[in-house]
Amino acid sequence: MPGGAAERTTAFAALVLLRRVAALAALCVLFSVRPVQAFDHTHADWTALLARHVTLLDEGRASRLSYGGMARDRARLRAYLDALSAVTEAEFAGWPRARRLAFLLNAYNAFTVEKVLTRHPGLRSIRDFGRVFGNPWKDRFFRLLGRPESLDGIEHGLIRAPGAYDEPRIHFAANCASIGCPMLREEAYLAERLDAQLEDQVRRFLSDRSRNRISGGVLEISRIFDWYGDDFAAVGGVPVWLATRAGWLSDVEAERAALRAGRLKIDYLPYDWALNDAP
Repeated sequence: MPGGAAERTTAFAALVLLRRVAALAALCVLFSVRPVQAFDHTHADWTALLARHVTLLDEGRASRLSYGGMARDRARLRAYLDALSAVTEAEFAGWPRARRLAFLLNAYNAFTVEKVLTRHPGLRSIRDFGRVFGNPWKDRFFRLLGRPESLDGIEHGLIRAPGAYDEPRIHFAANCASIGCPMLREEAYLAERLDAQLEDQVRRFLSDRSRNRISGGVLEISRIFDWYGDDFAAVGGVPVWLATRAGWLSDVEAERAALRAGRLKIDYLPYDWALNDAP
């Protein structure tokens, strides 16, 4: 019947229109959702920046950073910082221990550089930001794992949290932008090589006679061992831990033997807070 044919034609046209609307809606969703990009665990951008702007001194036992060079590469630094900030807490929690620790150490160092750049040039020490107001370690000037975070939050709240990592060698990897601090490494920390990298940082730091040495029967060491002595309790305490690495603290066998036997008095050297800037 003519009426039935007209109804069928109308229904068919409506079905075609509905399918077209559905297809258009699907395309809109497809193009509006950005693909989730996995975090680069090679930390390639950070390694490239460090390789370009870190200068090694004293046969690799110390280093300086060209903050001027970092400023010229600020866009690449910020891209790396944005990638760090994009990682969610749930994503982070699913990573293996070494991958999490490498991430946090790199984040601490990279955000420290970013903090210095907000006042560079003209900054003589990171302490110039202020000890109470403007404290650079307590200022929550970035986001990490989905929340506002500070450098202290990374170091003390995440890395040094009880039972989190229990790794005293982190104190030779986290760099506080100061000459007295263990050197800023010329490459990013990577999960696959983290243990070797941490031990190498210890070797470099203990071998630097300006910051650790045996002199006149006295073991003169960095104040880091005084400030964070409790972190070495699980490995026998600072003197015992240092005794296992006596070869890096002295070239004289008698001094090494005295250290291993616990016969040396310990004294802490002044800490140099001058900015670790390279001319």
